[in-house]
Amino acid sequence: GEISNDPITFNTNLMGYPDRPGWLRYIQRTPYSDGVLYGSPTVENVGKPTIIEITAYNRRTFETARHNLIINIMSAEVDFPLPYQAEFFIRNMNVEEMLASEVLGDFLGAVKNVWQPERLNAINITSALDRGGRVPLPINDMKEGVYVMVGADVPFSSCLREVENPQNQLRCSQEMEPVITCDKKFRTQFHIDWCKISLVDNTKQVSTFQEVIRGEGILPDGGEYKPPSDTLKSRDYYSDFLITLAVPSAIALVLFLILAYIMCCRREGVEKRNMQTPDIQLVHHSAIQKSTKELRDMSKNREIAWPLSTLPVFHPVTGEIVPPLHTDSYDNTSMPLMHTQQ
Repeated sequence: GEISNDPITFNTNLMGYPDRPGWLRYIQRTPYSDGVLYGSPTVENVGKPTIIEITAYNRRTFETARHNLIINIMSAEVDFPLPYQAEFFIRNMNVEEMLASEVLGDFLGAVKNVWQPERLNAINITSALDRGGRVPLPINDMKEGVYVMVGADVPFSSCLREVENPQNQLRCSQEMEPVITCDKKFRTQFHIDWCKISLVDNTKQVSTFQEVIRGEGILPDGGEYKPPSDTLKSRDYYSDFLITLAVPSAIALVLFLILAYIMCCRREGVEKRNMQTPDIQLVHHSAIQKSTKELRDMSKNREIAWPLSTLPVFHPVTGEIVPPLHTDSYDNTSMPLMHTQQ
């Protein structure tokens, strides 16, 4: 009841419970906007007063305030049923914007001009986020959308039936806008997604409800209970042991012995190999080994100091030309680049 610009958040729950009833939803965009309670109760909730506890938190002063909201749910007028129900998806509206009385009145007026019923009421309003929709991008013109279900007492008009045409169904499957003649009556204020419209005719629905006959909760008499015998029949596991453990172990042992015989007992040795190898092949093999050893020894002595520059340089202070550190007659052959082959 106070006019204030402080950031205030609200928490709502059913009295005596940590959350709200299943049919009641709550939304608040920012701490500076109003909180909105909305929902459609079912027949089971008729006649039961619902007390909602509302707690307000002032984020600047840390003050709290509590208020109880009593909702009296009355039964619908059974004398005027609304068997024809149509659900529209409005893309350019949020749920709190649609719940405003003047906006909802304008939408129902547009639907009435298209449908021409005698009685028309809004049955349910649901945010697209509650139907699995995605949170839109943080752009001012982006809305998550809202589903509005309305009911009437007359069959659907030809304009609403145009969505069921094969041409429009094909365009919807290709993610294209269907051609609806009465769309211009909504387009000025409401952007309807005609591919998501749902038409339900309750007069043609056959009830499949089957009455459940509940018993007394007592099982029929099946005679005296006979528990299983305490003496269990003994079982011989010797055959299972042979199949699962002994036989695989024996096969593995045989394979291991065969591999050990091939790897260890059938080796010919170096002397026998040399005796069976031609002399010219042994000479070539020895030469290759010696050359390889010589190249490895040469690579170890590769770390030789780089020769200093033999070009004249300038003195950093006087600017005079300083003779090179090493003259042309410098004997740099004291350390050979290659060792003499043995």
